[in-house]
Amino acid sequence: MKPLRIVVGLSGGVDSAVAAHLLKQSGHDVVAVFMKNWEDDDGDEYCSSRQDFLDAASVADVLGIEIEHANFAADYRDRVFAEFLREYEAGRTPNPDVLCNAEIKFKAFLDHALHLGAEKIATGHYARVRERGGSFELLKGLDPLKDQSYFLHRLNQAQLAKTLFPLGDLAKTEVRRIAAEIGLPNAKKKDSTGICFIGERPFREFLNRYLANAPGPIKDDRGRTVGEHVGLSFYTLGQRKGIGIGGLKEFGAKGGSEHAPWFVARKDMAANTLYVVQGHDHPWLQSSTLAADDASWVAGPAPAPGRYSAKTRYRQADAACILDSPTASDFTLAFDAPQWAATPGQSAVLYDGEVCLGGGVIGRAG
Repeated sequence: MKPLRIVVGLSGGVDSAVAAHLLKQSGHDVVAVFMKNWEDDDGDEYCSSRQDFLDAASVADVLGIEIEHANFAADYRDRVFAEFLREYEAGRTPNPDVLCNAEIKFKAFLDHALHLGAEKIATGHYARVRERGGSFELLKGLDPLKDQSYFLHRLNQAQLAKTLFPLGDLAKTEVRRIAAEIGLPNAKKKDSTGICFIGERPFREFLNRYLANAPGPIKDDRGRTVGEHVGLSFYTLGQRKGIGIGGLKEFGAKGGSEHAPWFVARKDMAANTLYVVQGHDHPWLQSSTLAADDASWVAGPAPAPGRYSAKTRYRQADAACILDSPTASDFTLAFDAPQWAATPGQSAVLYDGEVCLGGGVIGRAG
C-alpha cells in the first residue's frame, strides 16, 4: 500500500496504540485523534476520559505523532445516548457500542478525519476489510477470542472504503508483546469493559438518574408472585444477579432444588410484571426463531435467503440458522438449535463463514 495520510482514533488503550505504531512503521503519515464522547460527569470516580487522554498523549509522544483532542459529546448524546434511553424505557436492552461505532467512530469521527485531510481512518478493532471487485467486505478478526465484527456490523460500503483495521490479523497476545517491545506506556493497561459512558460504575445506579422507577410484581412461570421489581427497565432477559429474590422454599422449581438460581425470562410491559424462572435451561429462556428490524446490510442490498450462521450476543459461538424473508429493513432467523435468552434490543448479526453480512435489532424471539 502506498503511503497514506491516516487519522487513527487513539483511545488510550493498548489496541489503538499498537494500530498507530504498525501504520507508522509501514511508512504512513499518521495523525492521532482522541475522541471525547461523554462529559456529563467528568469529575466522577468512574469517568476515565481524563486518564485515557493522558495515556493517549503519552503514546503519541513515544510514537512521535501529533494528537488532537476532539469533542463528540453532543453528537454522542443526540445519536447514541438518547436512543439508549428510549430503548430502555420501552423495556428492551440496547447495545450502545454498536450504535456508537455506526454513528460516532465511523461517522462523526470519519467526517472530522476527512476534514483533517485523511485518506483513511484506522482504529484498534479486531476485524478486517477485504475489497472484492470494487465492493468491500467486513471480515472477522483472526483472533476468535477478540473478533469485534459483531459491534461493527452496521458499517456500510462508504465507511469500509475509508477504514483500516491494522490488528485484524493479530492475536491479542501479539499486540501486548509488540506494545511491551517498543516501550509503550500503556502496554499492560487492562482492557476497558462495559458500556463506554458508564464505565465500571454500578449500572442500575447510573440508569436511576435518567429513568423513572415503576415498581411492580415479580411472578414465576406459574403466575405466583415471588417478589417485587424496581422497574422493568432495570432488568434484562437472562439476568441472574440483582433480581432481588433468593431461594424461596415455597416457590422452588418442580422436582428441583429450592436453591436453584432464578433468571429473568419475560417482561409484560402492559401489566408492569417481570417473569422469572428457575434453571438455566428453562424453556422460556430458549428461542428457535427471532424477528429483527432496523436492519443494516454491509453490501447494501439484503443477502439472499438461505443457510448462514448468526450471533444474538457478542460472546457466543456462531449458531447455524436459516435466513428467511430478508428485506432492506427486517428479517427472520430460524435456528438449528435453540438460542439462550435472545433479547429484544440486542443485535442479531449474520455471517457467511468469516464474512459479516450485517444484522438488525431483535424485536421478538420465540
